[in-house]
Amino acid sequence: MGVKIIIKTKNLELTEGLQNFIEKKIGSIKKFIDILKEDTPKKGKTLAEIFVEVEKETKHHKKGKIFLVKTQLNLPGKSLIAWSKADNLFKAIVGAKDELRAEIEKYKFKNIDRNRRKQRKTKGKITK
Repeated sequence: MGVKIIIKTKNLELTEGLQNFIEKKIGSIKKFIDILKEDTPKKGKTLAEIFVEVEKETKHHKKGKIFLVKTQLNLPGKSLIAWSKADNLFKAIVGAKDELRAEIEKYKFKNIDRNRRKQRKTKGKITK
């Protein structure tokens, strides 16, 4: 089972083209999440869900349309959140995807570093 993408819109209509674009761009995050499969209780299943909220902010802006895209990735034991604002809806979606990718990389390196620290501690105890 892959990543489940749940899309919610606010102040705009979710067209089939928009849904396909979101699923294509946000779905490309899968390759970063598949590395985390070993941490899940059942092998071969990714328990990840991505919530994507796309909204058009109109009421308080004097000029132009401002789009806000919020993404929340739920992994086992951790929730990663990223968001992006832009004057173009597609730029906002791509920006949120890039931000979420950076959050995933931080999460992975933090876990790797934590494991290395544990190994160093045990190595220090063994050599003493």
